[in-house]
Amino acid sequence: MSLILNIDTSTDFATITLAEDGKVLKSISNTIQKDHAAFLHPAVNEVLQSGERKISDLDAIAVTAGPGSYTGIRVGLAAAKGLSLALNIPLITINTLLLLAKDAILNHTSGTDILFCPVIDARRMEVFTAVYNNTLSEILSPCTMILTNNSYDDFLMNNKVFFFGNGSEKLKNIIQNQNAFYIENVNIPFALSQHTYELYLSKSFTDLIYSEPFYLKEFYTGT
Repeated sequence: MSLILNIDTSTDFATITLAEDGKVLKSISNTIQKDHAAFLHPAVNEVLQSGERKISDLDAIAVTAGPGSYTGIRVGLAAAKGLSLALNIPLITINTLLLLAKDAILNHTSGTDILFCPVIDARRMEVFTAVYNNTLSEILSPCTMILTNNSYDDFLMNNKVFFFGNGSEKLKNIIQNQNAFYIENVNIPFALSQHTYELYLSKSFTDLIYSEPFYLKEFYTGT
């Protein structure tokens, strides 16, 4: 049995999910990005109470470590590391792009000719992106990209490509290719719970001392 608290505050849509053996017991979401810090800890308490569990019952803490919102990543990772240390339980970190791809694969028909492309807004015409096949193998490693109308030509030439994530809206007016499909993620808590349970079973834990945000590009503190 595994009881895992899943924290995702890396994008504009935050979720706190309590899952047992990969099954969602309770999930709470917040869509106001600037409120993620205030939302997190009350949401943790609420999912535990709703699931009729105590914090001491947890077997692991999982968190999305980026890329995404700098502030959101720091908020989520700090909370996850603090809980992991205080409870002396494993920490699991997840790449946000891979999580989005996992969700798309679980919720849409896949085939060998289909590629999955998460796109996270990084302001202006820049995005965080990657490309995966239907087994979550990397075809394009996570990177930053300035979008142009031929950004994904190499992938669209011979494959259908599913684009999704909060940065995919930028693509709709730029890339209009018969092999380009734009989809919405429908159940991030489920995908997150499934993925972290798999990582828990394989003991793919993150060392607290060496755990770091996955920013993908330099963090600027100025305006």
